[in-house]
Amino acid sequence: MLRSSPSPVLLLICLLVVAMGLVLGIGGAWLIALGGSWYYLIAGLAFLLTGRLLMERSSHALWVFAATVAGTLLWALWEAGLDWWPIAIRGDVPFLLGLLLLSPWVTRHLEPAAMQGGRLALGLALLAFGGVAAVSWLADPHDVEGVLPQAAATAEPADGRVPPGEWHAYGRTGHGQRYSPLAQITPGNVARLEVAWHYQTGDVRGQPGDPQETTFEVTPLKVGNRLFLCTPHQRVVALDATTGAELWRYDPKIEGQLALQHLTCRGLSYLPPGAAAGAPAPTTREPVGTGSQPVAAREGPATDDCPAKLFMPTADGRLIALNPDNGQVCRSFGGGTGQIDLWAHMPNKRAGGYYSTSPVVVTDRVIVVGGTVLDNVSTHEPSGVIRAFDVRTGALVWNWDAGNPDATAPIAPGATYTPSSPNSWSISSVDTELGLVYVPLGNQPPDQWGGRRSEAVERYSSSVVALELETGRVRWHFQTVHHDLWDYDVPSQPSLVDLTIGGKRVPALVQPTKQGEVFVLDRRTGQPVLPVKEVPAPQGAAEGDHTAPTQPVSALSFDPPPLSGRDMWGATLFDQMYCRIAFHRLRYEGRYTPPTTKGSLIYPGNFGVFNWGGIAVDPQRQVAFATPTYLAFTSQLVPRQDDTSLYVQGGEQPDEHLPSLNENFGAPFAVKLGAFTSPLGLPCQAPPWGYVALADLRTGRIIWQHRNGTVRDSSPLPLPFRMGVPNLGGPIVTAGGVAFLSGTLDYYVRGYDLATGEELWRSRLPAGGQATPMTYQGEDGRQYLLVAAGGHGSLGTKAGDDVIAYALPRASSSEKR
Repeated sequence: MLRSSPSPVLLLICLLVVAMGLVLGIGGAWLIALGGSWYYLIAGLAFLLTGRLLMERSSHALWVFAATVAGTLLWALWEAGLDWWPIAIRGDVPFLLGLLLLSPWVTRHLEPAAMQGGRLALGLALLAFGGVAAVSWLADPHDVEGVLPQAAATAEPADGRVPPGEWHAYGRTGHGQRYSPLAQITPGNVARLEVAWHYQTGDVRGQPGDPQETTFEVTPLKVGNRLFLCTPHQRVVALDATTGAELWRYDPKIEGQLALQHLTCRGLSYLPPGAAAGAPAPTTREPVGTGSQPVAAREGPATDDCPAKLFMPTADGRLIALNPDNGQVCRSFGGGTGQIDLWAHMPNKRAGGYYSTSPVVVTDRVIVVGGTVLDNVSTHEPSGVIRAFDVRTGALVWNWDAGNPDATAPIAPGATYTPSSPNSWSISSVDTELGLVYVPLGNQPPDQWGGRRSEAVERYSSSVVALELETGRVRWHFQTVHHDLWDYDVPSQPSLVDLTIGGKRVPALVQPTKQGEVFVLDRRTGQPVLPVKEVPAPQGAAEGDHTAPTQPVSALSFDPPPLSGRDMWGATLFDQMYCRIAFHRLRYEGRYTPPTTKGSLIYPGNFGVFNWGGIAVDPQRQVAFATPTYLAFTSQLVPRQDDTSLYVQGGEQPDEHLPSLNENFGAPFAVKLGAFTSPLGLPCQAPPWGYVALADLRTGRIIWQHRNGTVRDSSPLPLPFRMGVPNLGGPIVTAGGVAFLSGTLDYYVRGYDLATGEELWRSRLPAGGQATPMTYQGEDGRQYLLVAAGGHGSLGTKAGDDVIAYALPRASSSEKR
């Protein structure tokens, strides 16, 4: 007996199943040819067979698909275990399609023979899949559970120049710990935090000439009852710390049409009144003025019109000194101009080619200034020189250039620094008792090809360098990655903390890195406090280059396990298959796979496990609160035939004045860089992508680690799934046992129990919070938490100009005083 033709609805379902089968079959065959999983080809054939049986109105289609669902479940468990998101993505299409096949739209058109058995088999398979998914939803194989023991060490002496209720530097003090001794906010009351005041700067990204990487990354300072902050376009604002009322504003009038790669201001630097009064006059008299010409410095002590000073680095290459009382320029600085020109003695001058995005280091005697140069634009960039200027006059005291490291005396008139030498775009730390400033360094451009680096550049690239405050000479350096080809520049401010190890006090330096290592060093000598070993690294660099045979690994490491095909992910079974194909087409041999013309997978990527936000260190409990992020990137070298053509920017010059990023003019290769994502823009690796964690700095043990953040603001639908999202912006910790973080890609500021990592409180922000919070005490006796929320251009988080202060209700805070 001939079967009748299927109904139009059943025909559409048949065509859908067959189309899915064809995609899975063709993609699966390609994946097998690349050495990947056989599942997709087998599933594709099962889909095709199901479609054919449906076309014939055979109930055996239900049996075939029941076997497909059951097989998918077993495969998912074998590859992912009880991990909900990998299981869900493997089973979403088969599960939903199975429900459709059980609907009357299908079953009423199938022959009755074997119908009941097929429906039961498919129903049981779906039920089993749903049950396993439910169990895995309650499990979290990525969590590390633990509890911080009671503090075993005595807190190191507080910086007497920074009262407990104030915040005088980016990391509160020059030690860069991001730790506050305030304890009014505790795990027991943090959930009662409420908005105390809300201020808007009026400065948002999207103005003419803004690069994509325009961000509001400021951590304000708190001195007396005043807050001092800078905006993305470099305006300086003073606020009343208790009420949020604006007191004054200063606009440095940044030069327009700068070829900037980044536009931000992470913060200001503060010199207390009288701090430099007893400092000796500089031994060198090289003045640095404004514009292209230096101005004459006065001999002998100058009358200082600013007992205290704020220092503001600008996007057009200046360092400005302001009076914190009124925002007026300090005329005694910079030879009567109130500013110094950081372009002095620079090679390859080009507007926007050199500037500072991070606050400078200030001591009683000198200001230490680093700066950024453009990444991967050309091999003819300004110098990454580190300079010290007299804190009173702005006269040059010393200069340290990684390309000419022994010549630290002030540069001769008419001379220039080494072009394209490694720069320090991040934040440095200082130990005035040891007389050392600790500088995190980057690389010589281009980042992904190092065939022409000098011996000096090779020695200091991607290192933390200890320079003598008096002379600028190198006391020691520690290289975090050898012959860096991955843009693993040292991104975070070093944190200085005294550790108790073996009953002895060890003055330590804690250095987080992009590749996930946290190096704990003796800050006197640079020798490891926690063990560091050299491990073999993949070999085979591009033509004209080489790779280092080994790379350093710390005993305290957040380096993720190497990726494999089973780690690939996506929103559906289909883009997961796409990611698997892409994975197998790229060169990948684990961390430190060198960039290639074929294309390499770089994991962790140059976004970094840790970036400029760094970590927060509790000197009393001797632990680090960390926010590791895990995103894979791709890197492909593109051979250049000349020094002018565009190879990776679509053949057209960027809009207006923006730089030609990743072209590497003057090098043999341009480079294509990007996040490793599916066609839907989701990471190709499975979540979690971001965590909060606590590590013992004395042993290197990770005490606890939890996925952190939701995809509410990263997905097409505002679904608050706690998948663990990337973070950009640092944490702080407090003596009260609470840590705070606002940098996740969802728009929240959160408070955590430092002992367990439990999220105790969160508050919705009006924009992305890609900044490091701070905390202080107001005139009313309350402890405030301060957050800047303005978003990040290249991350796509919402722009804003918001500064929000939180505090406990007055009755609650008065109880804790």
